[in-house]
Amino acid sequence: MLALGLEPIYMTTFRTTVLASLLALILAGCSSPPVITPPPVDPGIPVAKLPPRIGLALGGGAARGFAHVGVIQVLEEAGIRPTLVAGTSAGSLVAAIYASGKNGTQLQQVAETMEEATIADWTLPIFSRGLLRGDALARYVNGQVGSRLIENMPLPLGIVATDLNTGLDTLFQRGDTGTAVRASSAVPAVFQPVKISGREYVDGGLVSPVPVRAARKMGAELVIAVDISSPPEGNLAAGTLDILLQTFSIMGKSINTFELRDADVVVRPVLTGISSADFGSRKRSIEAGRQAMLLALPQLRTAIAAKTH
Repeated sequence: MLALGLEPIYMTTFRTTVLASLLALILAGCSSPPVITPPPVDPGIPVAKLPPRIGLALGGGAARGFAHVGVIQVLEEAGIRPTLVAGTSAGSLVAAIYASGKNGTQLQQVAETMEEATIADWTLPIFSRGLLRGDALARYVNGQVGSRLIENMPLPLGIVATDLNTGLDTLFQRGDTGTAVRASSAVPAVFQPVKISGREYVDGGLVSPVPVRAARKMGAELVIAVDISSPPEGNLAAGTLDILLQTFSIMGKSINTFELRDADVVVRPVLTGISSADFGSRKRSIEAGRQAMLLALPQLRTAIAAKTH
């Protein structure tokens, strides 16, 4: 009887213990942080790609430099805007004005209204080291760019000149724009050497006719090089200045063989019969630049697509 009387009490205690254990497990589960499942990634959403930094390298060639204007116009019409621009000699003049914010139409207006007398300040050769001082060219450039310093241009600008003492190329990315262009354009015996910070500089075309390396140094991932250094195929120049400029162009073409290897796209306007001193053929030069860039557009688009990341 005693054993039978204790059985209900034992069973009640057992059930209470089991219920308490289950309740504890349930409460412990509720206190655990919820497991958050991240939303599935939609493979159909495209990842934005960045185009390469495009550098435009404008070469030297005196009056044939007007061809650069046509190249820039076609790039603009195609919706391709360089990230930076570098120039040598005549290319530095166009590069500076372009970097200041002028578009293709404005560049053509500048080209067509430019007068040789505006940039020519003759000296007596027996008293100087060049036929032209170059001050007038510097003033003209600063007038066109609104007296902006190189580092203040809307488009990053690099101007290449040659250190007369070391023979090395110098890339100007700061300082007076007109003075740098004057130094980059100082063809020996034509323009006087230009003194900057105690050093003398002459035409950048002596060592870098098309500044591809300069554009790379400025950060370009893709370089469009515009080569106008090929010698004219018309009649042999008769004047001393013509012969000097033609000789300079021939030398530049030889040097370019090495530098242009590092360019992604090389644009070569056909400037047959246009000499380095032929300022009267500026419209023909601009059109030659346009045609050459139009032909190079498919190659350029392919290069841009290949380097888009």
